[in-house]
Amino acid sequence: MIKKLINTPGEEVREMLEGMVLAFPEIIRLDPQWNNVYRTYKKFNKVALVSGGGSGHEPAHAGYVGYGMLDAAAAGATFTSPTVPQILAAIKEVATEQGVLVIIKNYSGDVMNFTSAVKMAQAQGIKSDYVIVNDDVAIPEKERRRGTTITVLVHKIAGAAAEEGRPLEEVKKVAQKVIENGRDIGVALTPCSVPAAGKYTFELSEDEIEFGIGIHGEPGVKRMKYMPSKELAKIMVDKIVEDLRLQKGDEIALVVQGTGGTPYMEKFVFYRDVRRYVESLGLKIFTSWIGEFMTSLEMQGARVAMLKLDEELKRYLMAPAHTIAIRVPGPVVS
Repeated sequence: MIKKLINTPGEEVREMLEGMVLAFPEIIRLDPQWNNVYRTYKKFNKVALVSGGGSGHEPAHAGYVGYGMLDAAAAGATFTSPTVPQILAAIKEVATEQGVLVIIKNYSGDVMNFTSAVKMAQAQGIKSDYVIVNDDVAIPEKERRRGTTITVLVHKIAGAAAEEGRPLEEVKKVAQKVIENGRDIGVALTPCSVPAAGKYTFELSEDEIEFGIGIHGEPGVKRMKYMPSKELAKIMVDKIVEDLRLQKGDEIALVVQGTGGTPYMEKFVFYRDVRRYVESLGLKIFTSWIGEFMTSLEMQGARVAMLKLDEELKRYLMAPAHTIAIRVPGPVVS
């Protein structure tokens, strides 16, 4: 038996969202019909941002609903895309005359359901568009790359642009800039287990790790022997630096996160090793995020993400935000 702090398998997503709303009613509210989370106070004079996906990646995505980031998040069952009617309901709820931008992670179920919902919204006269995040460098072909950590930075930066009042076309353009300049890679030290399945998603020996994992408990692109944090940091950073063609003097945002079951002691050890290696390459770190941002239930492991910055992205990255998971100081208006 795999022990989890839940009541009944299959009910955990709704109960989780109810708990989030009870804890932060000033930030989010829950749609009583769907597992959709909205900003408590709708804003009418800006582009609305909608995202979501399967649950199990907390704090994504409900944790990023609020001032300066998302207006709505559609939460599917664990590791399962939300349905088309559910996503359409989210779009219709937060739509404004300025339009709606939908941010989609590049997984087949998410792409199919979210793009279908956007097309239905457009057919109903709702001004809407979408971007697809594909940042995972573990997969060589760009069109097949999965959407992972950079999705959160798209939420943050596009959210700031929308909050500033930029039109839909410009909010999409800045979101696309983040996608083109951001990369991510992940590693698993242990598998995770889905509540309804009651078993681990793969088997891994004590001296092995899965390199190049997605975020749905799937195995990585290759299995490797366990190695110290310093060596793993170098391999992961090199994959991103090579793919982004980063040069000495480039300025980046650095994200180091656990995958749901990694203690903070290990996250900071790994961040230390990643940062020291990144700086040894001559890259400049503008800001760092360390924590849990796009997880895989209780999996032990880590992800590294980098975003190459220019002045526009730096300004939006540091703009005020007030959500459950991301809070950037500054004047906050609900």
